Amino acid sequence: MEQFPDGAHVRLRSRVHAGYLHADEDGVGVSLRRWRRRSMNVAWKVHRILHDGSTSVLLHSAAYGRYLAASHDPAPPGHLGLRVDLGDYDQDVDPILWKAVGSGDAGYVLLRHVSNRLLRANGRYRLWHRGVSVDDVDNQSTMMHWKVETIPTSPRPPALPAPTRRNRGSFRGLFLLHEEPVVLQRTVRFVRADNYGNFPDNWGTLQFQGRSVFELRAEMARRLNYALFFFRLLMCVRGGRYGRLTPLLIDLPRNEETLDIIVLFIGTQGD
Repeated sequence: MEQFPDGAHVRLRSRVHAGYLHADEDGVGVSLRRWRRRSMNVAWKVHRILHDGSTSVLLHSAAYGRYLAASHDPAPPGHLGLRVDLGDYDQDVDPILWKAVGSGDAGYVLLRHVSNRLLRANGRYRLWHRGVSVDDVDNQSTMMHWKVETIPTSPRPPALPAPTRRNRGSFRGLFLLHEEPVVLQRTVRFVRADNYGNFPDNWGTLQFQGRSVFELRAEMARRLNYALFFFRLLMCVRGGRYGRLTPLLIDLPRNEETLDIIVLFIGTQGD
C-alpha cells in the first residue's frame, strides 16, 4: 500500500502488455493503451479511506474525476471475469474499493477488489481485446501484475488544449463521402467555490455544444463576469457526491451526460 500514498498521481502499467490503465474518452470505459504514457487519461489520483477498520485505496481518473470501479456485469466477449469501468463515489462505496497486495515478484502489485477479485488485463494472445476486468483470485496470473509509476507533481496545471475547429459547411464539405461527426450537446451545472474549495448546493445551468474545455472555460468566465481574468479560472469535476475535486484539463468526454463543474480561481487556497 506504500506505493499508493494519499493524493499522489500514479500510472498503472500491465506487466504482460506494457500498456497503461486508461480512462476512455466516453467517460465510462477503462482499457489498456500503449504509447499513451503522457496522456492525462492514464493518470490516476490516489484517494485513501478507512473502511470497516482498514485502509482501502480508491483511484480516480485525472482526466474525468470518476473512480475505477468493478461491476457485477460480465466482461465483454473475449474478456475474463466481470466488467471494470468508471464509477462514482456515492453512498455505496463497495464498487470502488481496492487494496494493493504483493504479487510475489518484486516491482509488481496486485489490485484486489473488495469482492476478492483481482484487476486484470486481457488479450494475452488476442491483442485487440484491450479491456480490463476483475477475475477470481484462483485464476491468478501475470495478467494481474501491475507496475506502479509515480507521476511527479507540477506547481501549476498544464495549459488547456486549443479549441477544436468545427466544420460549419465549407466547399470541401460538398465532396465528403461520410457524415461529419455529430456535435454533442449537454447540460452543464456549475457552482463557484469559496477560497477553501467549499461550495453551496446552488447550481446554475447552461447548455453547451461540443467537447472543447477551452471554450467551456470561456463561457464559464463570461457567465461569472470574470472574462478579463479567464486564465485564472479553474474548472473541477468530481466523481459522485463524495468524490474529490479533479481539475478538468482535457476536452469533455464523448457523451451527453450532465456535467457538474465546480469553479475555483487559481491563487486561492482551494485550488
